[in-house]
Amino acid sequence: MWWAICGRYASYLRDHLDTSLGETEIEDVTDLKRQHEIPSDLQSCHTLVLDEYVVEGHVPAEVIATMLDEEPAIDGIALPGMPSGSPGMGGTKSNTFTVYKLGGGKTGDVYTEI
Repeated sequence: MWWAICGRYASYLRDHLDTSLGETEIEDVTDLKRQHEIPSDLQSCHTLVLDEYVVEGHVPAEVIATMLDEEPAIDGIALPGMPSGSPGMGGTKSNTFTVYKLGGGKTGDVYTEI
């Protein structure tokens, strides 16, 4: 797994995902986003590559776990921006989080709303 993420979100993932997480920090996160073809409108502050999937942004652990269990024919998922109240961010959640699909010919389609 590679990641370029903030410490608060990394701690959150360790606490909430039932897996062993190692980490490698990437110096050029922009290049990582480009390699995984993450459109600018779906980008966030960090990118996580977990197994064969990419996770962009502060995606809740339950959404990541569902994706890993279901193994959809996509390249990953994205929660764009830095929404208040999302895992690793401060503030209170005030809106529904829309998580989008990446790759598999479905980039930009809604994966789930939480």
